Amino acid sequence: MRVSEVMSRDVEFIGPDASARDAAILMGELDVGALPVGSAAELEGVVTDRDLLYRVVAAGLDPNETRVGAVLSRPVVACSEIDTVRAVMDLMAAHHIRRMPVRDAGGAVTGWITLADLSRALLLGSDALQTSLRAMTEEA
Repeated sequence: MRVSEVMSRDVEFIGPDASARDAAILMGELDVGALPVGSAAELEGVVTDRDLLYRVVAAGLDPNETRVGAVLSRPVVACSEIDTVRAVMDLMAAHHIRRMPVRDAGGAVTGWITLADLSRALLLGSDALQTSLRAMTEEA
């Protein structure tokens, strides 16, 4: 199974000059734990909820004054639309991350993939697991 089959194509970006507070608000509105910083053509980094917690709040910085560009994570670990789900799971495990941008052959960001997306794909792709789950729900 390829990344293009399970990724989300609806990607919201935030600019590096946005405040940490704006990033936190947008994450809450979108119910996500990370945002790509920059644009599809020029990805500058990724800001996560943990970046905001540790690099802003715990550091005693003002979230209204702190810019996303000052606390984002980089280098960006990304995958390709044609990568396999297994390869992306291995990449996430190797880098201890749960989400990443997806790039096309030209390097532009075309989507976002999360550990939840990968888990869902594997769950739906496993006939044995689906049979077991059906049996469990029928017994309940």
